[in-house]
Amino acid sequence: MTVELVNRSGALVPETQMHTLLNFGMDYMELNPECEISLTFVDPQEMEELHIKWMDEPGPTDVLSFPMDMPEKRGDIVTLGDIVIAPAVAAKQALEAGHSTEHEIYILATHGLLHILGYDHADPDEEKVMFALQEKIVKEWSQK
Repeated sequence: MTVELVNRSGALVPETQMHTLLNFGMDYMELNPECEISLTFVDPQEMEELHIKWMDEPGPTDVLSFPMDMPEKRGDIVTLGDIVIAPAVAAKQALEAGHSTEHEIYILATHGLLHILGYDHADPDEEKVMFALQEKIVKEWSQK
């Protein structure tokens, strides 16, 4: 799997772990090992600009996903899309949730991957499925 990682946030991020987590998540979701995904870390100002432009919502958010190609069948090689994370927002959420910033970033990256693959949390049933799956992927990856 190819994970392109760019850090424009000014924050230290767990780059090696992000590569292994996203590779694990793509393998877990049975994607072709040749699929590509991009992960970019940005500062709150850039995230706010993206949030306004693409979601028409004010303020920075934690993670945005931009799907590109969806595999039509198992084995398809595609460029999945882009995940954008704001570590400063993740740090604030981590504090509120009582866990580490790194753990919050792992959850957000997995959340972004699932959005790219078509998962959503618009209603309570979808939310339950998506959030349980992201927790399961992060937990299994962290125990490897």
